[in-house]
Amino acid sequence: MHDTTLLGRLYGPKGWTGFGIAALALFVLFPLANLVVPEGSAFHVSDYTVTLIGKMLCYAMVAVALDLVWGFGGILSLGHGLFFALGGYALGMYLMRQIGADGQYKVDMPDFMVFLDWKEFPWHWVLSNSFIAQALLVVLVPGLLAFVFGYFAFRSRIKGVYFSIITQALTYAAMLLFFRNETGFGGNNGFTDFKRIFGIPIATPETRMALFVASGAALLGSILLVRWLVTSRYGHVLTAIRDAESRVMFCGYDPLWYKLFAWTLSAVLAGIAGALYVPQVGIINPSEMSPANSIEMVIWVAVGGRGTIVGPVLGAFLVNGAKSVFTVWLPEYWLYVLGLLFVLVTLFMPEGVVGLAKRLRGRARAKPKAAAPGAPAPASPTTERAAAVSAERGVGKPA
Repeated sequence: MHDTTLLGRLYGPKGWTGFGIAALALFVLFPLANLVVPEGSAFHVSDYTVTLIGKMLCYAMVAVALDLVWGFGGILSLGHGLFFALGGYALGMYLMRQIGADGQYKVDMPDFMVFLDWKEFPWHWVLSNSFIAQALLVVLVPGLLAFVFGYFAFRSRIKGVYFSIITQALTYAAMLLFFRNETGFGGNNGFTDFKRIFGIPIATPETRMALFVASGAALLGSILLVRWLVTSRYGHVLTAIRDAESRVMFCGYDPLWYKLFAWTLSAVLAGIAGALYVPQVGIINPSEMSPANSIEMVIWVAVGGRGTIVGPVLGAFLVNGAKSVFTVWLPEYWLYVLGLLFVLVTLFMPEGVVGLAKRLRGRARAKPKAAAPGAPAPASPTTERAAAVSAERGVGKPA
């Protein structure tokens, strides 16, 4: 019988088991291995590994957000790097204020403002010393930008490759804007040299682990949220819009608000991921808005398998894990490998890693079981049809 409860609608027993194992690893095993297990032990997890995986957790959250609009809504965005960076800049402003007078110039202003001979903070820095205010901006700035942009784009029925190109242009324009020193965002250097968060030193193992756990919780929460949405009536309508928008309109639904909600929520999730990313890597600059970063996010989803939620998470870890290896040993070849990977996935694995795993599992189940020793071999369909024809014609009947 189909389970109609909320938990049953989200995942089955196997899905919840996997979810529980992931939560156990993120919230118990990794903290113990990093903070409790001695460094000389084979089970110790280094601070570098914690930071690396924490960064990938943020990337995976962006991939889940992108899967909501692309995998389930059919909206290919090449601008999610912008929302990711805006969330990072919003929290980065607070982190810069937390430096206080510990900067190079020993003044209670960011060093780049002192270097530019600014005497006071710009208007958009007025509330930057408040974590609550900046946390609200992490959500509001990407959300409002996505809402306004999406409203006019979807109302004008812009979709497909045209929508993708416009989002890429929007990201590029924002990157050029943030490169300018007069905007008050640090120019090409951006924000860096963070010292504290909540008044606590940011470089301590305990703080890094707290950020790691927060990133893991945000990722798991976003997975449940997106899963709840796509299994609801709203999700069914959104998927129908993806497959046949005209037919949905004939049924009396307005695709504008369904697409706009998914687009805005996706931008907010990407902004939250960016806010969690910045204190772990220690820097945010306009290069995070580059169109290449947004295209790479699309590759994460394509490699893992769009429309699967868990696939983009796997894709983010696989691609960024490979990137970490190649940028150390063969950095000049990474872009070629990334391009080749995207071509191969498009040609041979259009459903990604998750789709490939499902096909292989289906083939394994379809194979007939081996016959027991001494048992007669099963008749082939051709033999059975021949026997039926012979019986109809009276062949083999006794006279």
